[in-house]
Amino acid sequence: MSLVLLAISLSIALGVLAFRFAVFALPVMAGMAAFLQVHGGGAGFGLSFLAGLAGAALSVAFVIVILGFVRNPFLRLGALGLFAVPAAVAGYALAHGVVKHALDPGVMLTLICGGCGAVVAVAAMINLNALGEGLLDR
Repeated sequence: MSLVLLAISLSIALGVLAFRFAVFALPVMAGMAAFLQVHGGGAGFGLSFLAGLAGAALSVAFVIVILGFVRNPFLRLGALGLFAVPAAVAGYALAHGVVKHALDPGVMLTLICGGCGAVVAVAAMINLNALGEGLLDR
């Protein structure tokens, strides 16, 4: 009985941790792409790692600059959407990885996973908007 409760509590803790990480899917994706591009070009691991960090930081900085200096609401929404689409995919995959063991494949599984993806996308948009307003209002 105690192992079942431990498994449930660890699953919840990993779900919360994965939710926190899924919000930052665009910087991770941009950093991995930069790392692979530089490493594929023949650079060493250290330089590739620095390029990956720079790619991740530049992706966040790009969206924050757009949120801070552009007043067009459609362009701001587009920048937030650019950040939210990879987060939605990560949220969908997170829910699918957990819920597929409880439900048969079908409409209900797709609806639950899609809802989780939407929640993660909205959370990513809210977090980035708050970060952009907090940094540039100073």
